[in-house]
Amino acid sequence: MLKFLNKVGQYTKDAVQAAKYIGQGMSVTFDHMRRRPITVQYPYEKLIPSERFRGRIHFEFDKCISCEVCVRVCPINLPVVDWTFNSEMKKKELKSYSIDFGVCIFCGNCVEYCPTNALSMTEEYDLSTFDRHELNFDSIALGRMPTKVTDDPMVKPIRELAYLPKGVTEGHEVPHTAKRAGLRPEEIAEAISENK
Repeated sequence: MLKFLNKVGQYTKDAVQAAKYIGQGMSVTFDHMRRRPITVQYPYEKLIPSERFRGRIHFEFDKCISCEVCVRVCPINLPVVDWTFNSEMKKKELKSYSIDFGVCIFCGNCVEYCPTNALSMTEEYDLSTFDRHELNFDSIALGRMPTKVTDDPMVKPIRELAYLPKGVTEGHEVPHTAKRAGLRPEEIAEAISENK
């Protein structure tokens, strides 16, 4: 009889322990149900990139002087600049310019050091293709103006989900003037400098 009671007692302890684990798992699940969404229904919804976002590089053929500074400052020597020397004008003439975005690390050094501002970073981040060779953009593809998320009629732009106002879980109808949740980095820096 004592052996039977010990088995029943052990079974009860195991059942209570299992119920405790299930309760812990369900509490995590219910906690996540009350949180803000962190996913968007891509490609029908897209987040609006921040103003200093480093996306696809835009190239202006007419501004380029073939100095190759972009190649020298690139950590992987990525831009391919093809030019010929015009002996009549005693100047370099640009024939072609290309960047392979399958290899590019989007550091922005080429944009920063370009003396004629022929290069600029855009907000375009959707560079996915089925063939990696399609990521090698020539001067014509680089010169194409990027599409902004806010200008695309097929896409619903969403403001940053991390900065939604307190109590708001949908980012669709939030105006840009609404108070954000938490403090911005510059407000935190200002508060720290006031405390010193």
